[in-house]
Amino acid sequence: MFERLESIKERYELINKELTNPEIISDIAKTTELSKEQSDLSEIIDCYNNYLKAKQNYEEAKQLANDPELGEFAKEEEEKQLGLLNKLEKDLEILLLPKDPNDNKNIIVEIRGAAGGDEANIFAGDLYNMYVKYAESQGFSVEELESTPGTSGGFSEISFMVKGKGAYSKLKYESGAHRVQRVPATESQGRVHTSTATVLVMPEVDDVDFKLDMNEVRVDITRSSGCGGQGVNTTDSAVRLTHIPTGIIVYSQTERSQIRNKEKAIKILQSRIYDLKMREKEEELGAERKNKIGTGDRSEKIRTYNYPQNRVTDHRIGFTTNSLDRVMNGKMDDIIEALITEDQKRKLAGE
Repeated sequence: MFERLESIKERYELINKELTNPEIISDIAKTTELSKEQSDLSEIIDCYNNYLKAKQNYEEAKQLANDPELGEFAKEEEEKQLGLLNKLEKDLEILLLPKDPNDNKNIIVEIRGAAGGDEANIFAGDLYNMYVKYAESQGFSVEELESTPGTSGGFSEISFMVKGKGAYSKLKYESGAHRVQRVPATESQGRVHTSTATVLVMPEVDDVDFKLDMNEVRVDITRSSGCGGQGVNTTDSAVRLTHIPTGIIVYSQTERSQIRNKEKAIKILQSRIYDLKMREKEEELGAERKNKIGTGDRSEKIRTYNYPQNRVTDHRIGFTTNSLDRVMNGKMDDIIEALITEDQKRKLAGE
């Protein structure tokens, strides 16, 4: 590990040197590439420098341990620095794990009401509000892409984009079936019902990741329908895209501009196809998806939200918190940190 860290440190110092070279600075593409690499390595370098400093302090304290005047203080310092060294070594192990190339990307999230009729749609709306509040707490922004309101509230389906560095790294574990247990507002006898909504999280895709061949896409322009004000029903601005090879269909009508609706639809379609291809690739390579957290499989039941007991349980990692009210208000940090920690643990174990 330390040979690798020294190699990374040499590379980091070389990048710093190159970024002062006038020839490099004049090349915008090269400067951008090197600056990104520098940024990606900086956390590892900071941690490694802290490790080297702690190691130096530990060695100095160890040498003074038998000093008649400073011995007691030195032994305390030696123990303190040893604890810091162990912690920093674990931190370095995690930082050196292979990075998910999508971690820093924006994401597109799709939520659909599933089993449970109106209550499932209402729950889909609750999940949407939960993610919006969480995103805002992280400094991310949210842009609604497309939605179909439920007849009694919530959404039968809604798609939206979360923009911000690290959005995918935080929310990539949310894909799957979310189950709610509560007494619906329409239930007259106070019985607890179980309903589900499905969530799919996809990284935003650009042409570098996957270039959509528009020759394989049928574009249909239609008149917008549903909510949206007076203008929504008076212009042919809605866009439906059909990807002929996969049969994936995307419909967009939230904007009054046909061009903007088409741009949104293309973005969603591109991400859906990319997500499909990534899953197919994993299956071809024989990847063990059962050990992964966040497979993107809508059928996998991942979490239960129990309102009578104010409890949330993530079934993949056996994590339970009795603070459902806080979670639904966007306070998802404990759940997400637990998922990240378990994912890191499995990767360190070679799973």
